[in-house]
Order: sequence, then structure tokens, then C-alpha cells
Amino acid sequence: MSGRAQLMWDEAVTGYDFGPDHPMDPVRLALTRRLVDAFGLDRDVDVVAAKPAGESTLRLVHREDYVAAVKAASADPGAAEGAYGIGTLDDPAFAGMHEVSALIAGQSVGAAEAVWRGDALHAVNFAGGLHHAMPGSASGFCIYNDAALAIARLLELGAERVAYIDVDVHHGDGVQAAFWDDPRVLTVSLHEHPRTLFPQTGWPEETGGPNAEGSAVNVALPAGTGDAGWVRAFHAVVPELIADFRPQVLVTQHGADTHFEDPLAHLAVSLDAQRAVQMACHDLAHEYAGGRWVALGGGGYAVVEVVPRSWTHLVAIAAGRPIEPETVIPEGWRQEVFARARQLAPARMTDGRWPVAFSGWESGYDPADRLDQAVLAARKAVYPLRGLLP
Repeated sequence: MSGRAQLMWDEAVTGYDFGPDHPMDPVRLALTRRLVDAFGLDRDVDVVAAKPAGESTLRLVHREDYVAAVKAASADPGAAEGAYGIGTLDDPAFAGMHEVSALIAGQSVGAAEAVWRGDALHAVNFAGGLHHAMPGSASGFCIYNDAALAIARLLELGAERVAYIDVDVHHGDGVQAAFWDDPRVLTVSLHEHPRTLFPQTGWPEETGGPNAEGSAVNVALPAGTGDAGWVRAFHAVVPELIADFRPQVLVTQHGADTHFEDPLAHLAVSLDAQRAVQMACHDLAHEYAGGRWVALGGGGYAVVEVVPRSWTHLVAIAAGRPIEPETVIPEGWRQEVFARARQLAPARMTDGRWPVAFSGWESGYDPADRLDQAVLAARKAVYPLRGLLP
């Protein structure tokens, strides 16, 4: 197995563009790629452009009629009127939508193939993580569910246990739905509570279908959760479940929209806590999955201040050359940010909260603490189904 990491990248993924007024601005992808280069990380990874996912691959997760609808809307965006979730405010149709969505999906599928076959130990597709797309509909800025497709491809290649960890601020509903009744896939999602955020799913009681009880895990965090609570929740649930499941491959989704500057959600997590969880996922892959790690992007709408830094940290960790938080950001990148976005770029790779302090679950449960209540609800719902103590 190659010890090098792969960075999946094709410049054409920046064509995933819902228009100038949509929060998912593709500049976040372009600026991340430039920041990766500014730190010289492109020399520490193999930069690979995979082919777009073909129809047979898309149909591992998506219905044939839905793929046909995406193609039709892609060819004639003006005719899309909301059928299959396409042509809505969240998912407006645009020319070439099918092609670029299939390209992003292809990068995640290619990452999964590379890791499974041993061509790379880690593979990153920060353009991916489009976890809301359902088998038969678009949802939440997501057309094709590249995360689910990557997992489905791993299963097709012979994987018997794949764990999926989703730390986006929104529930990983599409991936959960795709494998709801499949005991070969463990889905774990930490997200803002569905009472206060789209997609209003991801309750602790959602634990998997009749043939896979305990295979879906949902930690629904109270609005306002900050670094200490977010990292505490992660460590109170995820490592124990991964140790029990012992996946052959770890697939993780790193939406940057948990950040306190993100305009679409209500958590208060810093870049430094995001980096801490990225490192924890890397370590879990090595401890339990032979190092096989597929890491994806996701949401994130502070497109200059947060997303490029967060996902550059992710690439650096996968490359085996983590960037120290206090590192000064190269001036050339900061100038490019101003030229492209007319915004002042951040100066360092930290929000000034490193190291992130948190108390482990073993330190005790506080029944009056809303964060601890959320963690215990998840543990009580799932742990007994897996033969674990809540």
C-alpha cells in the first residue's frame, strides 16, 4: 500500500455553481485549492483527477428516473419546476448540472477505489461531502450523493464494514437513508438539533432499519454548542462505536459550517476544534481501519474566512504534514483572496483557540447540561442495540 495521500481535484468541479446569490459559492473550492498550493502541500500528495461517475455508478444509490431528471434539467434548466427537488431555491437548475455533479461524485468514488486497492492510504475530496441528496431527489444544495456513492462502491468492491462519520452542522440524512437497512455500514452524524436546523432529521431515536438496528447514530447538539462541548460529544460517542464496529475503511465528512462565523447555522465551533476532530478521525482510521481513510468536504458558507483554512488543514493532516495552528498564511494567497472576493483574508491558520480543551465523558455526566443530555440520548438509543453500555 502506498503511504502517500491522494488529493482528488479537477478544476472543473468549480462549475458546481447555483448562481451568484446562492450561499454555496464555488470560490470556496478554488480558494482552498490555492491555499493547499500556497503551503506546498501539492508536493506531499498525489493530485489525481478521476473520471465522472457514469450512470451505472450513479445508480448504485440513485434511481434511474432521478438521474434522467437531472440530465434533463441540466440540458434545459428553464424547464425545471421543482420536480425531484430540482429547480427550487435550494437546488436551482443550471446548465451542465449533471456533468459537474457526476464529476464531483467521480472524485469521491475514485478516492474510495484508491484507498481500497491500496494505491493510497488516505484520499481527500474536499469538493465532495454532498450528503443531503436522496436516492430519488435533490436536497440541501446536493444533487448526487458522492459520500453514499463512495461507500456503495466500497461495498461493491468487497468491503464488509464501512464506517461513516459526519461532523457537518446539518444531519447527514442522505447517507443515512441510503444505508438505513444495511448492517455493513455504520453512519454516525453529529449535527445541530433538528428542532433548530434543516433538514429537521437526525433525532437520537433514528437508529437504523429492521435488519440494521444500531447502525445509525445521531448526536443532536443544542444550538450554541462551542468547542469544548462539540469535541466532548465527538469523543463521548465516536471512538467507542468505531472500536466496536472495527471498519475496514473510514469515510468522513467535514462540513465547515459548524463554525461560529457560518451564516446558515447556530453552532459556535472554531477552526481549531475542527482541526482537532480532523486529527481524531485520522487517528481512528489508523487505529481501527488499517489507516484507510476517505475524507470529504461538505457544507461551509463562510467561504473566505473559514472553509479554505479548514479544508487545507484536512489535506495537510491526510498528507502527513499537519500545519501548526499559529502558522502565518502566505501573503500571495491573501492577495488573491482580496483580488477575487474583495475581502480581507485571515492572517493565520488558527482562531486563537488552540489547543482545544475539553473534558472526556469518563469525567462524569452532568444531568443539568444540555450537551451532556444530547450525548446521553444518543448513547441510550444506540449502545444497547450494539451490546454496549450507555
